[in-house]
Amino acid sequence: MTQVTHDIERPLGRDNRPEGPRRRLLPPARSLAVGACAIAILAVSGAVALRERPFRNPAVTVVSTPQETPGVAEAAPAAGAAKDGPSIIRVDPNDAGKGSGVIVIRDPSAVGQDLRVAHLPDPALVEESSTGPLPMRAADGRRPVDVYARPWSGARGARVAIVIGGLAVSQTGTQAAIEKLPAEVTLAFASQGNSIGRWMQAARRKGHEILIQAPLEPFDYPNVDPGRNTLTLDASAEENVDRLHWTLSRTTNYTGVMNYMGARFVADVDAMRPFMAELGKRGLLYLDDGTTARSVAPDLALADRVPFASGDTIIDADRDRGSILKKLDQLEATARAKGFALGTGSAFDITVDAVTSWVAEARKRGIEIVPVSAVTIDPEKG
Repeated sequence: MTQVTHDIERPLGRDNRPEGPRRRLLPPARSLAVGACAIAILAVSGAVALRERPFRNPAVTVVSTPQETPGVAEAAPAAGAAKDGPSIIRVDPNDAGKGSGVIVIRDPSAVGQDLRVAHLPDPALVEESSTGPLPMRAADGRRPVDVYARPWSGARGARVAIVIGGLAVSQTGTQAAIEKLPAEVTLAFASQGNSIGRWMQAARRKGHEILIQAPLEPFDYPNVDPGRNTLTLDASAEENVDRLHWTLSRTTNYTGVMNYMGARFVADVDAMRPFMAELGKRGLLYLDDGTTARSVAPDLALADRVPFASGDTIIDADRDRGSILKKLDQLEATARAKGFALGTGSAFDITVDAVTSWVAEARKRGIEIVPVSAVTIDPEKG
């Protein structure tokens, strides 16, 4: 049997020649073990190099940089999507240097947004215009009313939707409403307000579903004036659509439109028809605050494929905490009777405080607080 020997290093002599090798013999068994180890190491190295996927899955982080003007970023997965489901990481090289700083994961099978990136608009739902970004249906059929909707349980229990409007008019009031109100409460921004893009992002980060309020002609106009770009009966259909576009472009990431005043406008079929047709074209819902029984919106919404909801009561017509709580209790009774109820109010401090405390107690009684999109009649969904 051949024996393996190994040279043992030793110092050189003065003439730089070895003084004579000393050798030790390795046992045959140990020699075979060394060879086997070498073969095993090579096999493992090859397996690692040829492995299709790495042994450790890297964590993916969603990073965003808030902007005053809403930027456009890739859509994210729906909140209900499976965590280990298919996903695509998309990085738009055209965004480099624009400060968006966003890498978003999207599940192509999902519709809604992940709440972590709910403040970022889906570029497929944005139409650029001279006044700003306009909502639109995506080429694949997705609608803003679906993508920007806040998720809810889908249960058949009693549901109450509460919409608080007038945000962005008072900066301190808007900040308090966003911070204090439960995320399930829907917020509506007045198109006449300031810094709406910034407040929209803050509200969406908190998890709120949002609406934009369109100024519509009330009775006794212009003595009672909703503000600039009010849609009126005297204006042509084209003029009113242009004014509506101005309102829609004030921000993005909202599910639909709510009237701001407009008792006279919503009762006129000729005035409302192009208004509702435009909402249907763009995939937006319409919320009628319920202040007038003469509204023609329900019939037009059905014809124009517009998801529609109507308020059951204004909760703060009397700006008194006891009165507000009583109205909220009435909403609960309505919800238990017919399955759901919808109340509207304004971002007054007393309203915000009353709603916040009432919601906490209503949850304990089994009432689910849902966004406005959860109580609409949607012609496209039967």
